[in-house]
Amino acid sequence: MADSARINVYVQPRASKTAVVGMHDGCVKIRLAAPPVDGAANAALIEFVADQVGVAKSRVRIAAGLTSRRKTVEVDGVTAEQLAGALTSPT
Repeated sequence: MADSARINVYVQPRASKTAVVGMHDGCVKIRLAAPPVDGAANAALIEFVADQVGVAKSRVRIAAGLTSRRKTVEVDGVTAEQLAGALTSPT
């Protein structure tokens, strides 16, 4: 098993519901219901990614872009293929 995998995401806070909606400029676009206040959107992103990938929230972290819409999310214990597969939008 790989140590960790990273994926670039673009978040849109204050959406009507949390979901993966496709790609945006080479990043996975994720709409978050949480507002970008007091770290709520970052916490919601970590929880959403953990649920989608099927790992504990403690294994997901934002490696870059804490205050930006463009973020790099790192997940321990999964391969890059597993991470990308879990965060694809439904067709």
